[in-house]
Amino acid sequence: MKDIIAFGGSNSSKSINKALAIHAASLLKDVDVTVLDLNDYKLPVFSIDLENESGIPENAQRFLNRLHSADAIVLSLAEHNGAYSTAFKNIFDWMSRIDGKLWHNTPMLLMATSPGKRGGKSVLEIAKSRFPFMGGNIVADFSLPSFYENFNDGKITDKTLQEELAAAVDILGNELKS
Repeated sequence: MKDIIAFGGSNSSKSINKALAIHAASLLKDVDVTVLDLNDYKLPVFSIDLENESGIPENAQRFLNRLHSADAIVLSLAEHNGAYSTAFKNIFDWMSRIDGKLWHNTPMLLMATSPGKRGGKSVLEIAKSRFPFMGGNIVADFSLPSFYENFNDGKITDKTLQEELAAAVDILGNELKS
């Protein structure tokens, strides 16, 4: 059975991106899904001085180990001021100090959502252009606009958007079969 890691790039206890990642991962067939929460991997703010003084924090290595053990990654990024959330950027920076190709060429469904009509497209574009340089194998992507209007009871309520997500999930599922 394939091991899927799903997480939201946010430390909000009510993360809409984590909810989207969980929903997307639930659409995959015959897989084991592990949901990671950035709150379970607390880290000091990245600093080269801190790294030189204390080394790499254990939680950065633990998170990276979980990513490297996965057969696929389902990640939905929160957008803060048009870019990554601080919590995601921090763990991303720490992991990159351990392994510059931190995504390990693992097939990834990359997503974003927000309460706004653009659905986190700015952060999604940043990640789509950056992740491949760091071992990112983005096989599909998806943006969910207007989260609170289009997502309820753990699923997407708009039929067209749900079909778009299902198509992206199918691409990831087919990648797992090959």
